[in-house]
Amino acid sequence: MSQPQSGTTARGTGLAFAYVTSLFFAWGFATSLIDPLIAAVRRVFDLSYTESFLTTFSWFIAYGVASLPAAAAVSRLGYSRGIIAALLTMVLGCLIVPVATFLDFYPGILLALFVIASGVTLLQVAANPLVAELGTKKSSHFRLVFSQAFNSLGATVGPWLGAHVLLTGGVFAAGAVVTVATRGESLRSIDIAFLGMGAFFALIAAFIFSARKQINAAAPAHDAAEPVGAAAILSALRSRWALFGALAIFIYVGSEVAIGNMLTNFLSGPAVLNIPVEAAGKMVALYWGGAMVGRFVGSWLLTKVRASLLLTLCTVVAASLCLIVTQTGGVTAAYAALAVGFFNSIMFPSIFTLTLERSTAPAASTSGLLVFGIIGGAILPLLAAQVVDRSGDIHLGFFVPVAGYLLLTVFAVACLRTRGGEPEEPVASPH
Repeated sequence: MSQPQSGTTARGTGLAFAYVTSLFFAWGFATSLIDPLIAAVRRVFDLSYTESFLTTFSWFIAYGVASLPAAAAVSRLGYSRGIIAALLTMVLGCLIVPVATFLDFYPGILLALFVIASGVTLLQVAANPLVAELGTKKSSHFRLVFSQAFNSLGATVGPWLGAHVLLTGGVFAAGAVVTVATRGESLRSIDIAFLGMGAFFALIAAFIFSARKQINAAAPAHDAAEPVGAAAILSALRSRWALFGALAIFIYVGSEVAIGNMLTNFLSGPAVLNIPVEAAGKMVALYWGGAMVGRFVGSWLLTKVRASLLLTLCTVVAASLCLIVTQTGGVTAAYAALAVGFFNSIMFPSIFTLTLERSTAPAASTSGLLVFGIIGGAILPLLAAQVVDRSGDIHLGFFVPVAGYLLLTVFAVACLRTRGGEPEEPVASPH
């Protein structure tokens, strides 16, 4: 049983929680910037939906490549050094973008996104379990949902500001045609967006460096008996709940991102709102803003309602809203799609903490496997893009998240039937 915190310790933990919560804003902003970027590169480089969605693929495939090594790195580096390394990696990725646009080389932009996302992966592996452990177990759901609300704040600002920078002027100016001059102007807009974001990450890295002592003092001490490196990764693979939770994260992130990626082109379409692409891009902020509001509301609800029950209700409603999108058009379809963001709000943090409570593996190891599941953001949006390209109807792409939310309901019901801390049978070793 944990000992009561002294006033000094509690104050230090509160400061560390505030510092780490600022990181959630940073990666929410970065991730949501992809939504207007898709519309930008599709026009500038004359791409199909599937080709433009490779931006999302390049971003989220990094979670599959980097998450398990990131878990091993955090187990060795510790929290504060792992976070600083992540932010510096993100700055490096932002600096690759101007090189790619100067060369007029779309794959270079994809490489830059992969590098930035690798840094975000390391950031998530460190920050999510750190927030869950900076306080009592009873309030872990509240803390992670509250921090995720600031992630949603970043995700709300990202597409609005990104649409203003990326989807104006150049090839997006009224009556503009795609020429060398207009393409060049739009490529410079991409530079401005990513260089500004790189400066923002560098500022946060300096902020975290200055606060590293408070974070290290408040972070949970490493248990010498816990595995590190490759052994830490293997310990997560032996936990059935860690594997189940990673699958749920895969489905959730893939469904959420597929909707966000489709929204700009969906809302601007003649069968929906028939508005300029910049206006549609700014409306995507309502999708992520709904998640922000939902997380503030959800952080309060989770002090009253079991996380597994609230997760069940949200997955059912989200599936229903996506089904409405596939069967309707106009304002009804538009606002049904945007409303899904509100019900997405508590899904990621609830899946994360429900899994951490049930997994037999250490928190850092389980977190690494859960973050690996974010690779769903690379796979399911491409599947949705294929549906759109083959059918010629963007409404039908929403059948992918319909299926995803129904599968998440299965996970939520399984959590309802168990309690955190119950023993589980480990996955048998192949040896």
